Parts: sequence; C-alpha cells; structure tokens
Amino acid sequence: MEEAEMEDSEVELFLNKVVKDTSGLAVTIMAALGDRLGLFKDLAANGPAGSLEFARRTGINERYAKEWLAGMTCAGYLEYYPMSQLFSLPPAHEHVLAQEGGPFFLGGTHQMLLGMLTTVGLLEKAFRTGNGIPMSAYDENTWEGIERDMTGIYEAKLLKEWIPAMPDVKAMLERGVQVADVGCGSSRVLIILAKAFPKSRYVGLDPFEPLIERARANAEAAGVSDLVGYEVLDTSIGIRDQYDLITTFNVIHEASNPLRLLRAIRKSLRPGGRYVCVDVKCEEALEDNVGPFAALRYGFSLLYCMSTSLAEGREALGTMGLHEGKMRQLCQEAGFSSVKLVPLEKSLRNIFEVFV
Repeated sequence: MEEAEMEDSEVELFLNKVVKDTSGLAVTIMAALGDRLGLFKDLAANGPAGSLEFARRTGINERYAKEWLAGMTCAGYLEYYPMSQLFSLPPAHEHVLAQEGGPFFLGGTHQMLLGMLTTVGLLEKAFRTGNGIPMSAYDENTWEGIERDMTGIYEAKLLKEWIPAMPDVKAMLERGVQVADVGCGSSRVLIILAKAFPKSRYVGLDPFEPLIERARANAEAAGVSDLVGYEVLDTSIGIRDQYDLITTFNVIHEASNPLRLLRAIRKSLRPGGRYVCVDVKCEEALEDNVGPFAALRYGFSLLYCMSTSLAEGREALGTMGLHEGKMRQLCQEAGFSSVKLVPLEKSLRNIFEVFV
C-alpha cells in the first residue's frame, strides 16, 4: 500500500510538471498575441485598465480583451485588482514584455516561436524521413522574430562588452579594415559596427535572399548603406573576396557543413586577419546542460536550427552542438593556428577569437 501511494505521489508530481510545461506553451502563444497587438506596450504606456477601457485603447474586441487579460493574470504576467477590476503590467515586467530593443525583451522570442510552430507538420514528417525543413517553409513571424529577438542583445552587448574584450579586433575596426559577416541575416550586427567604426567597410553574406532584402532595407533606414554592401551567397562553398575580419553570429551551429564553412572563412582571411565567432554557450556533456534554458534551445534546434541544416546537407550540430571542444577541433581541422575563448562574465554565449 505504501509503495502504491509513493508511486501515485511521483506520478502526480510529474503530472504537475507536465501541466506547468504545457501551460507554458499556451502562455507563450497568448504573450505572442499580446506583443503583436501592442497590448503589453499599451499597459506600459497608459497604465491600468479594465477590459472595456483596454479594448477601446487597443482597438480590439472587448470579449477577447477580457479573456486575454484573465489568462495573462493567471500566468503571473499581469496584476489584477479585484476591487477596481483593473489590470496592470508591473514595472519590472515591462523590461521583458514591453521595452522593444532592450536587453531583456522577449517579444521577439515569442514571435519567433509563433512562426516556427507553423512547421510542426513538416517536422513530424522530418522525424520519419530524416530530411530537413527548408528556410522557405517559415513565415514572416520567424524572420521578424529572430531579428527582434537578437537586436536588444546586440545593442546592449556588442560595443559595450564583446568588442572591448577583443582589443586587437577593436583596433582593427578603428583604423579601418574590410569586414565580412557570414550569415548576416537582417544585418543588425553590421549596422551597429558601421555606425561605431565608420572607417571600416562591411559586407553581409547570406544564402537566403529574403533576409538579404531585409538587411538592405535596414541598412538604408539606418543611414549606413554607403558603408555596408550585401550579397546572396552560399559561403560554405567559398567566399570570393579577401577580408581582414570575418564574423559569424549564431551561424556555425546552423551550418549544413560547419567544417567546410570554416575552411572557406580561413581561406578568405588575409595574413594577420581575425575570425570572430559568437555562438550559443553550451557544455559537451548532456548532463551539464540540463535546465530550462537548455530545454528551450533544444526546442529551437528541432523547430529551426538543426532541421534547416538537414535540409541543406547531412551534417547538423544543432543549437547545443558547438561546445568549446568542438569549436577547437573544427578550427584546427580548418587550418586556423589557434582559438581563444574570450572571457565574459555571466554570458549565455561563447565568443571565440580565431587566429589565422
């Protein structure tokens, strides 16, 4: 009897965990809708409101407003005052849900997941066939979400922490060098660098034309199109020109052939050049990665990183596949002389300064 009660208790504990995790998906979808409709930003800007006033302020239907407000309150995202029947967004929550472009903002993450979830049917088939999911299968929410997800981090970290931690790289940018960003995506990194180091010249390379179109538009809007050029190019098969500095940001773990790409980067660097790789911080042993951040990243890997890699080839490191040992091995095989792990405190990313 005691053994049966213990087993029931263990089942209930795990059931509660699964319910909590499953609730998280529903909450993420509600939060993504709140982000896309500007609901969090309204509460941050205009203060507490009842469902009727909130619907009027945001231009949404009152019945949907009432249900969304209730759901976000139950999730702990909003506060509710029973006496006045008002809902509010706590000040600390504004950083995460309403401050677009800030280092803690997760609206882009929610939008990105909303886009990636549309490929679940394709992912189910991929589990059986071993094939990947092409980038063309993802909708606009995916690309806009990825861009918004990383913009705040780049704005907060790139010039204040990452570049200063590499004095030689900073000196190169200041005196003026030729820079290529491989897998540039929507080009937020190059735009930040071009504004800060206008003596250098920049090229963004990416194989996916819709992202290059976004990059060109972003550079034009930022007023740096005279400093930054773009090219649609599958860099894993070669980079035509020579550069003093080449960067990749969250690219190597997504590459269809990481070693071939690193060899192309090595071949395209001038003598004395540098390669800077920013990628997900992870450990080699699975047991050293366990936790919510790692679980989320494995989800990203299945929904996008690993699966898009497999659409282009048979190699796929996945989001959690580029640990320090793997990076050092790949760079050695690619012909680089040495790899330095840049020291950073409390970082969720590894930065490798790689020497020709």
